[in-house]
Amino acid sequence: MRRRTFLTGLGALGTMGLVGCGSKSGDEYTADPGSLQVYSAQHENLTKAWAEAFTKATGIKVQVRKGSDSSMGHQIVEEGSGSPADVFLTENSPAMTLVERNKLLAPIEDATRAQVPAGLSPSSKAWISIAARSTVLVYNPSKLAEAELPKSLLDLQKPEWKDRWACAPGGADFQAIVAGMLAGQGAQKTKDWLDGLKNNARPLQNNIATMKSVNAGEIPCGVIYHYYWYRDQAGTKEGSGNTKLHYFKHQDPGAFVSLSGGAVLAGAKKPDEARKFLRYITSPAGQKVLVDSQSMEYAVGIGVSSAPALPPLSTLQAPPVDPFTLNSDEVSRLMTDAGIL
Repeated sequence: MRRRTFLTGLGALGTMGLVGCGSKSGDEYTADPGSLQVYSAQHENLTKAWAEAFTKATGIKVQVRKGSDSSMGHQIVEEGSGSPADVFLTENSPAMTLVERNKLLAPIEDATRAQVPAGLSPSSKAWISIAARSTVLVYNPSKLAEAELPKSLLDLQKPEWKDRWACAPGGADFQAIVAGMLAGQGAQKTKDWLDGLKNNARPLQNNIATMKSVNAGEIPCGVIYHYYWYRDQAGTKEGSGNTKLHYFKHQDPGAFVSLSGGAVLAGAKKPDEARKFLRYITSPAGQKVLVDSQSMEYAVGIGVSSAPALPPLSTLQAPPVDPFTLNSDEVSRLMTDAGIL
């Protein structure tokens, strides 16, 4: 029960299902040979919106297999060159890097890469970013004054933060943040911080549970991704009405921006259609679909503005981390050694 990580084994695969025209949700998956096969860990509503818009624009049918970053990445590795998948979409990049390191991805075309800024794609050129999300600290002003906010994410390992913050260490979102810290700060600083997390933080199930716990005043603050807060704020504010966000900025580990990835599988049965799909979702039209989906993730396409409520991605002062360097294997080991997983 301890290793709920990017490296979750095949037992997690039962969570997978189908979305798409003519398909039904469920554990069993049968690929339609007439459809482009997209394995997606992205939000279901966004993936569905992309698939429907792409089909409308091109006439190419899309079948989506839905799962988590960890389950999808490992499913593709397990299937190898015989995978039915033509396209792989992730929420965070370490799952994509797992597949890339197993040499299962085809190079991204230059025309597609040109639609996204160079700083928002990996140096390996094996995949491309399709969306982004920022690390933030959600806090309850009635429990934590602005003057008391930590200056750095690293501060949360200090004794004065014991039982004063929460996170969801078992989730791929949080583990991507740790992977960013590892890439930028090195193994020893990351290990020290994880030891502090073990001593100080309240572990919760996911980002939403963390935000709601802070909102209810059960804990002063928590580490989440930005879009959970903005989605709730755009709705009833039931889970965030008593909270505010703190952006660490200054290239702090707490300003880490995680990139969602898109890739064409090297063994794709429909490689031309797969390349067209990635070209579409990173194009201005495809990125507008992302913005209109109300996912509140950041658009990454050149010339496309994200939702007006979001602070511009360029203002977040994220640490310069090459997503190709994010190592989920090492993150899993460090978090397990620290007794967190």
